[in-house]
Amino acid sequence: MAAERVSIGFSGGQVVEVKLEDAKLRDLRKALDKADGWADLDTEEGVVSVDLREVVFMRSAAAPHSIGFGG
Repeated sequence: MAAERVSIGFSGGQVVEVKLEDAKLRDLRKALDKADGWADLDTEEGVVSVDLREVVFMRSAAAPHSIGFGG
């Protein structure tokens, strides 16, 4: 499965970036609809606990970021 880099923004201004598989990203979107309490995200970096009531935005990017010149 492909993993996407996801930025999760919180009401205090903090942003957490994680890599989530497609199925885990769909689960997170469903959990945000309810925004009830905490959720544990199984990421490529490890488990990240998120207070869903404090999330104000989520951005995902399927394409990897690169620096420099392509060619």
